[in-house]
Amino acid sequence: MIEPLRDVRSYRLPAEVVDPLRIGLPEVAVQTIAAITMEVPAYAEPFAGELGHKIEMAVRAALGTFLNLVSRPGSDPGTPLDSALEAAYALGRGEARSGRSLDALLAAYRVGARVAWRELGGISVGAGQPAGTIADFAELVFAYIDELSAASVAGHADELATSGRIRIRHLQQLAQALTAGEPAHVLQAAAERAEWTPPQTLTAILLPERSSRSLIDLLDPRTLSLAGALPDLPGTAVLLVPDPQGTSRSHLTRLLSGHNAVLGPARPWLRAQCSVERAVRVHQLYTPAQGAVVDTEDHLAELVVSADRGALADLRDLALAPLAGERGAAAARLLETLRSWLLHHGRREDVAAELFVHPQTVRYRMARLRELYGERLKDPQWVLALTIALAVPVAEA
Repeated sequence: MIEPLRDVRSYRLPAEVVDPLRIGLPEVAVQTIAAITMEVPAYAEPFAGELGHKIEMAVRAALGTFLNLVSRPGSDPGTPLDSALEAAYALGRGEARSGRSLDALLAAYRVGARVAWRELGGISVGAGQPAGTIADFAELVFAYIDELSAASVAGHADELATSGRIRIRHLQQLAQALTAGEPAHVLQAAAERAEWTPPQTLTAILLPERSSRSLIDLLDPRTLSLAGALPDLPGTAVLLVPDPQGTSRSHLTRLLSGHNAVLGPARPWLRAQCSVERAVRVHQLYTPAQGAVVDTEDHLAELVVSADRGALADLRDLALAPLAGERGAAAARLLETLRSWLLHHGRREDVAAELFVHPQTVRYRMARLRELYGERLKDPQWVLALTIALAVPVAEA
């Protein structure tokens, strides 16, 4: 059975053991840092220059604290380990802020423990200490390094958790500012605060909040997510996806399949609000069917003619006034025939094929329409007005 490492707080070494170690401490610190620099590449640059000198002093202080700890009188109630643990905790937080990984930090501790023990053990052997004392001393060194390591790991984890929460909040604030159409200088400052690298364009996606949570991990890591930002569309989330143009857009459409999504146009990132607004308008015109993806690029004509719905309604009333005397199914048939005739530029066979009727039926209905409209069906302005009025089926307007 493997016994746990001894508690470094409760152990004492006699002065004749500690004094040679204290004399050799500066050289031990130098050797420890040299080994960490060589064996842990992530630390090669930080140890260069003035910062390297500060770290050397910190290593020397940590080793000095250890010697003070194991050499203090047995009656001393002080806890010099506390300050060392606080320093190790702060080191872990600093490493996280510097972007270095926990792997690098733990590797540095392992190398440091090995080299420190090798150098300190060599001093003890040279001083003629017995094997039992040296073995005890080795156990204390590794127990001490374990405690420092655990404190640094805790500091690293706490810093990542804190900075992660702060960054998420900053990213949400950026998404909110983009959706609201804040001025460029506000958006650029928000992007810097969130440490977010702006893309060329952003594309808005509207979809249920529950779908946004499962989809976001499949998208560009810079994708921004915002829930509850659209009062008129409760339960709908906004995703702002970087640069999904060309083939990337078709890939995005495939990813969205099955999620009741509306896909907006790509816009320069500072004008992302334009993409959001268009997606909202299309969502209001065409609420996605179950599992469908509605691409705003497929509905540009409808967006144009429905931009001023009041004006469109007035235009319909004016353009369709000649049909006011027709009733019921007859009026509906004339209206669908007129719309098809306009869209097919008067090609009777094409109109008949679309409406699933005989060409002679189309001829009969158009004769009736000419009776009602007279020469206006030859007037370009009237043809234009009718085309716009009927560009969106009456049921959708």
